[in-house]
Amino acid sequence: MNVENGIHDAHYFVPQPSRWPITGSIALFCMTCGTALWINNMQAGKWLLLVGFVILIHMLIGWFGDVITESQHGDYGQQVDHSFRWGMSWFIFSEVMFFAAFFGALFYTRTISVPELGWFSDTHDVLWPTFKATWPGVSGPKVAPYAPMEAFGIPAINTALLLSSGITVTWAHWGFVKNNRTQMALGLALTIGLGAIFLVLQALEYHHAYTAMHLTLASGAYGMTFFMLTGFHGMHVLVGAIMLSVMLGRVLKGHFTPEHHFGFEAAAWYWHFVDVVWLGLFVFVYCL
Repeated sequence: MNVENGIHDAHYFVPQPSRWPITGSIALFCMTCGTALWINNMQAGKWLLLVGFVILIHMLIGWFGDVITESQHGDYGQQVDHSFRWGMSWFIFSEVMFFAAFFGALFYTRTISVPELGWFSDTHDVLWPTFKATWPGVSGPKVAPYAPMEAFGIPAINTALLLSSGITVTWAHWGFVKNNRTQMALGLALTIGLGAIFLVLQALEYHHAYTAMHLTLASGAYGMTFFMLTGFHGMHVLVGAIMLSVMLGRVLKGHFTPEHHFGFEAAAWYWHFVDVVWLGLFVFVYCL
């Protein structure tokens, strides 16, 4: 038995050996090989990549389905709940470090490398005499002209959407605490809807960037950092919306109690993290 922060359980649940980890490994292997073959113009690559995605989805549904079943059977005690909270905390911390690397690349490019190339020095005169350090409209010999993305318009609307979604997911959490299932379901549905609208608007923004502004991944350091940061953030919004959709399905099935609803709390933590990252993106990528 273990005592920590007032947590005292006579039994710590240990799951039976599972086939899902090896299933996930096979999925990732197929996806990696498929991507490599597709990049090298081998038609079998896209089919192998598709097979990998199908296996991965099967693994996710099966593995999380097992966890949900164990939770509903009451197998998880306070110690397991405590472990889940630490696990999710460290996962979100790893995501913070993931985005910190891209924000660091943006900072280094804007404040060090681009200004240094633009100085009137031997480096500037010999390597790139025509270069002008005018961020974000940085020009180069192999960079086609492009227009930087404005902060107003779709980015501002998306900011309002995500801030609103943070309110709706918090309202849903209050429903969990009060065991108000109507509030739970409505709050989750509103949050998922706001996330879906965000993704649709981001797709429209990308289409406008490519067609009207000629802003692509090949548009120098600005284009690369813009699409890497906003693209990975959009992927996280999609993952968060899927997580919340699963929580909504569980609420409609009668899962969760005011005392035991960490599955939702974990998804809500992730969603708030996505909101905070977007605020950083809006300020440092769009506004500055």
